[in-house]
Amino acid sequence: MSDALVWSIIAVALGASGFVIAAFLGSVARRHAPRWGLVDRPGGHKGHRQPTPLGGGLAIWSTMLLILIAGTALVVVGGNWLPGPLARHVAGALGQLGRLGLIFGLASLIMVMGLVDDLKNLDWRPRLAIQLGCASVLAWSGIRITLFGVFAYPAIEGTVTVLWIVGLTNAFNMLDNMDGLAASVGLIASLLFCAAQVAVGDLFVPALLLVLAGALAGFLVHNRAPARLFMGDAGSNFLGFLIGALTVVGTFTRPEYSPCSALAPLFVMAVPLYDMTSVILIRLREGRSPFKADRRHFSHRLVARGLTPPQAVWTIDLVTLAGGLGALLLHRLDWSGAAIVLAQTVCLLGVVAILEFASAPSEREDVQTPAPIAEAAGSPKA
Repeated sequence: MSDALVWSIIAVALGASGFVIAAFLGSVARRHAPRWGLVDRPGGHKGHRQPTPLGGGLAIWSTMLLILIAGTALVVVGGNWLPGPLARHVAGALGQLGRLGLIFGLASLIMVMGLVDDLKNLDWRPRLAIQLGCASVLAWSGIRITLFGVFAYPAIEGTVTVLWIVGLTNAFNMLDNMDGLAASVGLIASLLFCAAQVAVGDLFVPALLLVLAGALAGFLVHNRAPARLFMGDAGSNFLGFLIGALTVVGTFTRPEYSPCSALAPLFVMAVPLYDMTSVILIRLREGRSPFKADRRHFSHRLVARGLTPPQAVWTIDLVTLAGGLGALLLHRLDWSGAAIVLAQTVCLLGVVAILEFASAPSEREDVQTPAPIAEAAGSPKA
């Protein structure tokens, strides 16, 4: 059996395992979350009409935990019986277990914080403090973004790492404002990051990203519109922190490849980061707290302009995919080629901005009757 076939079978097995377990645990969460008080009730900025369980984050986290435990046991106990392509990487995998344990442990702490927020509605200050603390622990441990030139100093790399991880954590938390949106964007990002790292020869982190992608796909069985299960703050914070940390520890470039591939995370996450930044600026401009939830996100503005919520989600998914696909070529491009990919991403964000800020039908003087606004379902921290 060829190495390529073995790796293909492993990739499918990892994704399929995540899908099956998450879909099953999602069903369990739908039945039992109300008993635990994990229910999102309609009202305020929320668009859903029926009380909806919030246990999806627990299902995603539990899926990752179970598969990581099984994978670790397989490597530690059964390494000698693994197929040749896998056996060659056992020593490397064992060397990564400490970093993996730290990342998943901190991501689990972030998940617990989100779970408490789902139950008690925490103030933004302790939430942000915990996010900064967990990201700082990672940076202090040596898990940092690698910078080049005059920026290649541990203090600068550590600061950028903290800002990146905390930024992605909040970007996914804010993105979780419509049925299937945060999970589908997370699924696309996980697959793109996986492909970008495999392209330069990394295997360990891509395996984790495949499990995460499978878990998100399994969760989407219950979260697609109309959602019967929300991931809640527990899920969105866990997802953002984990993806942020895995992009930091993963490999996007090697000496034999172009250093431009180190920019891949920015291109893949351009839309979520743009949405977070634009919403924060809008709230500050209007004199409101940037941490107070509302319905001013890109998805909400698309719905206000006539799209249905599922159409808005598909639009954001496709724009995210279109911007991220260019990241898969960066390891083969020089800086001029990377500039073209950057220009393409900026153009996509320009289209997003036009769609966001164009006048809705009800705002134009030539329309006498306001157009109906489709309802958007979302989680509690939209």
